[in-house]
Amino acid sequence: MRFSVLGSIEVTGDTEPLELGGVKQRAILGYLLLHANKVVPTSGLLGAMWDRTPPPTARKMIQNAVSGLRRVLAGRPGDLRTHPPGYQLSVDTSDVDLYRFRALAHDGRRAIADGEPEHGAELLRAGLALWRGPALADLVEAGYRWSEVAAVEDERLSTLEDRLDAELVCGRHREITPELEVLTATEPLRERLCQQFMLALYRSGRQADALRIYRRTREALIDSVGLEPGRELQELQRRILEHDSAIQLAVTGQ
Repeated sequence: MRFSVLGSIEVTGDTEPLELGGVKQRAILGYLLLHANKVVPTSGLLGAMWDRTPPPTARKMIQNAVSGLRRVLAGRPGDLRTHPPGYQLSVDTSDVDLYRFRALAHDGRRAIADGEPEHGAELLRAGLALWRGPALADLVEAGYRWSEVAAVEDERLSTLEDRLDAELVCGRHREITPELEVLTATEPLRERLCQQFMLALYRSGRQADALRIYRRTREALIDSVGLEPGRELQELQRRILEHDSAIQLAVTGQ
């Protein structure tokens, strides 16, 4: 059995996806998968399912949803147990795409730290390829706004940035320029992405475009949060203005 949260929530049996029931039932499964193999207190589920004061029948609704999930998972590796003060979903983390992603990201970063950027980039690409869309996209669309989901999305962006750094080290600045064009447009406040885009452009002989991206990012930061770019981004701008040849080979990363 495979569990997917990197996209709409999905559980695949032997051959095809299983029917998971209504949105509350799917949401409880999603929340338990984010905390796989840990005991989630009933109070935590209540807070996750209802932003405001839960209805009087909320605990019964959770019990019914858990019973429904047990029927879905009956006779399968996923083990959903009542475990005071709440519930625990026991799974093999290799069967959950989120945890496979984290394992590949860890191995990729370790390879990069060991001086193997090519292998590291390959592992990071493999991890990012597990994403089918935003984490728990269907539940987010239904109105669930969990901090855990925001944290997972930030993991994706950080892993993507690490992969782009490795690509730069491998001399693939021209290959990643179109990707960075899109990323910096959709994430205009991510200074690290801006830094990578500027460096890729500069190494491609496009100094004016690199400086234009700096100005665009600076304007976005000032307009959105009232802050100037950080020291590293300002330093990169200065070095580009001075035609510093060292950054043709330098590694930029945080």
